[in-house]
Amino acid sequence: MLAGTGLTVAAAPAAHAAASDAVAKLPIGSYSGLAVDSVHQRVYIADQRDTNSNGTVLVYDFSGRKVDTLQREFGISGVALSEDAATLYVGERGRVITYDTGTLQENGGYGAAYDTCGRQLVFTGSKVWSTSAYVYQSYQCATASTALNMLADGAVNSTGWNDVGRLQLAPGARGQNRLLMGQPKESDAPNPFLASFDVSGTTPVRDASRRFADGDGKGALDLKDMAASADGTKVAVADATAGTRLLNAGDLSDASGQYQALPAGATSTAVAFSGDGTYIARGAQATGSTPDLLVQSADPADGTPPLEFAFEGSLDGNGVAPRGLAWSQDGSRLFAVTRGGTGQEYWLHIIQPPAVQYDTRFTGDLTHSPSSAVAGEPLSVRGRLEWDGPAPAQPLKVTAVREDANGTHQLGTATVKEDGTFTVLDEPDLVGGATYRVSFLGDLTHRPATDVTHAVTVGKAPASITLAGPEEATMSGGVHLTGTFTAQGKALPERAMLTVKRTDRLGTGTLSSVTVAADGTFAIDDLPRTRRQVTYTVSWPGDDLHTSATASATVHVSR
Repeated sequence: MLAGTGLTVAAAPAAHAAASDAVAKLPIGSYSGLAVDSVHQRVYIADQRDTNSNGTVLVYDFSGRKVDTLQREFGISGVALSEDAATLYVGERGRVITYDTGTLQENGGYGAAYDTCGRQLVFTGSKVWSTSAYVYQSYQCATASTALNMLADGAVNSTGWNDVGRLQLAPGARGQNRLLMGQPKESDAPNPFLASFDVSGTTPVRDASRRFADGDGKGALDLKDMAASADGTKVAVADATAGTRLLNAGDLSDASGQYQALPAGATSTAVAFSGDGTYIARGAQATGSTPDLLVQSADPADGTPPLEFAFEGSLDGNGVAPRGLAWSQDGSRLFAVTRGGTGQEYWLHIIQPPAVQYDTRFTGDLTHSPSSAVAGEPLSVRGRLEWDGPAPAQPLKVTAVREDANGTHQLGTATVKEDGTFTVLDEPDLVGGATYRVSFLGDLTHRPATDVTHAVTVGKAPASITLAGPEEATMSGGVHLTGTFTAQGKALPERAMLTVKRTDRLGTGTLSSVTVAADGTFAIDDLPRTRRQVTYTVSWPGDDLHTSATASATVHVSR
């Protein structure tokens, strides 16, 4: 159960790390490439930064531990591995550098083909292919002329193929001498293309291409990623508008069977087939408990429900980064790069897909206590989560937010007990309507549950005044009264100032105000102006979070 008070902190985690076997926060502010070395069990992650600033390649093992950093003078815009995983190719502004993957030592490079827009690298057909574009300002890259190059004889050589925009590359299936090229939507092209090249010879030969818009210009490709299936018969495309497109590799026509649509609200960002042909992973950007990652059978006719993962918060990121998915060759591990925060924070998730994933659901309505919610005082929100399958090895956790007129406030995580119950503690700090939203974002063996919400009306915290005085007093001796002021809920920003009024047979008048002491006490001294009954009334008007308060005392005054 969440402990303590004042839990309205914006940095509280949402998704929990149980969604993966391991999660590593990456010390980078940009991301430009991912390569998996199944021979040495390493993951290479490129940090582009800027073409003119230092770049790095982070090296992690399959357990999520960083084992090395390859520091470069200029930004790193792409990484690729040879088919035997003996050589790592690293793209820089003016060249491509090679590393021995056994020692992680630089051992060569390829010059020329200057690039200022972010060089992509792909190893396929026993060769390394790269893109290059040269502009003076980075904003020109989206519409720059980008060339396709081949690395050979120590140089980056132009193939003669070029087109507009930051062209994306992807390898074909292992051993099939095929290269995929796609054009992003941000280019000047109104109808971006996807193309396939035969790269078995000394020059690439395009043998299939497709544009997706209809006669009215609708349905154009919004490419984020693409991948060839392990057997080379299919191409999966992550399209930010259409979701996942599954195409026939031969002519890039629509395959007869398609994967089910991504969850509502999820925007496609990445796609990857496992090397053994078993799985396809589909990455997305989504909010709340909407899945950001689906892992399922590569066969679209297989009706087995996909494994679903939702990433949301400071421990996991907010969704899968574009081109942020890659598998180990045997399909035993999926590597996912997620991004979050302002878009300049990244995480590496290492997932070992289980055999089955079970459904979960919230049952019944959320409740809260005390029944009257008060600003600045503890409030408990309770509910129940049910799950199918065996009992979880580790307690499940739910996440909660409060939504009010001031925005959304993260409340952290709450542990689910063995009977499924959970309690979220909060201190609402705004009077008015508030909605509590509780999510279960899933883990390796449990799918996310549909969010449950609960509306609460938050009232002002009560304030009170006590006032005591003598039953009798004299005009010459004066009246001495004492009292206490108490305001529950959130502490006042400064000591309360009380209004004092005196009512006697001559009428009602206002006396000097009195400031409450640090301990809540105050005192009033007055010289009555007439005899008989004199009533003193002390009041406080309240504020945005507290009710008003008043108290009176009557004194019989004689000469």
